[in-house]
Amino acid sequence: MKILVVNCGSSSIKYQLIDMENEEAMAKGYLEKIGLPDSFLTHRVGGEKYKIEQVITNHEEGIKLVLAQLTHPEYGVIKDLAEIDAVGHRVVHGGEKFSSSVLINNEVIEAMKECIPLAPLHNPAGITGIEACEKVLPNVPMVAVFDTAFHQTLPKMAYLYALPYEYYEKYGVRKYGFHGTSHRFVAKRVAELMNKPEKDLKIITCHLGQGASLCAVDGGKSVDTSMGLTPLAGVPMGSRSGDIDPSIVTFLMKKENLTPDEMDTILNKKSGKLGVSGISFDDRDIEKAAAKGNERAKLAIDTFAYQVVGYIGRFAAQMNGVDVITFAGGVGENGMEVRKQICDSLSFLGIKIDDEKNNSRGKEVEITTSDSKVKVFVVPTNEELMIARDTAEIAK
Repeated sequence: MKILVVNCGSSSIKYQLIDMENEEAMAKGYLEKIGLPDSFLTHRVGGEKYKIEQVITNHEEGIKLVLAQLTHPEYGVIKDLAEIDAVGHRVVHGGEKFSSSVLINNEVIEAMKECIPLAPLHNPAGITGIEACEKVLPNVPMVAVFDTAFHQTLPKMAYLYALPYEYYEKYGVRKYGFHGTSHRFVAKRVAELMNKPEKDLKIITCHLGQGASLCAVDGGKSVDTSMGLTPLAGVPMGSRSGDIDPSIVTFLMKKENLTPDEMDTILNKKSGKLGVSGISFDDRDIEKAAAKGNERAKLAIDTFAYQVVGYIGRFAAQMNGVDVITFAGGVGENGMEVRKQICDSLSFLGIKIDDEKNNSRGKEVEITTSDSKVKVFVVPTNEELMIARDTAEIAK
């Protein structure tokens, strides 16, 4: 069974074609700058990379270009589009409507549209991608896999904000959480690596990248997570503020005479590590500057690590214990120094890092000593494979 996994942004399409017999990607790629004159697609097959520069005005054209690469006479991996058995779509927000992945029909599309106010940038792009695929592949089953679905097991005391209850009833104002597909994949995988049933483990998964979130997974279920109504909440990120005193928003709006949209831009695109360091939202740039003695760069790293430690401690307390902590995402998988900094601050949990094991980037590895009371693993995430697994199961 061959599954095409599609992740549509407002001006981009990421994709993978996965053969479910061996769960390996046959081809993958990224189409950027849809609607702009310099749009281009980077397509990868094995170790080979192909760049196609072509003006793409909309997502339907984009999907056609993607499919053309998969069937390309020179480097295509399938002979005919009929070999694609199903398409799995990453959808950011399912609200309270979806607690699992679903086969897409008109009712599902309408429900996704109702969630647009909760994800005004992401959900419209996801819907556009689905509609584009349906036009080009009209008889192929389509499955929606929601970032928020895994967190629908949160207890009410964990997801409800202490605001007038009417805002929850009228507008659905509550914690939803994100990166759910990644947290679910990593929790399952680390249980396999420990050779223990997921239902017997208390796991804290740390998805740390440009966007970052943590999740408390008790018995295989998400019971709390750091992101909230939107992906802005939680720990500081590349350019997102993370948790702040809510009054800062109104204070700055009054002082700087800012509109809501301007304030939103500051919180989402000018804050986080970029805001503190004044250098970049990219950890690699910040780490280089910190190594050269830049104090604000070092402060950006320290602030991030401090908040991650705080959430790990909070989740360990709320689950009344923790058996294993995992690191995933660009920073989690490659940031040896920040992993050590975080774990050294968790010695009260009995965590002992093995520096030699931790000297690793992008690999699946346990980084704690044999006598560490809490195990710590690096588990590279694979959201596309998780989407493909759900899609294959539902499409069957």
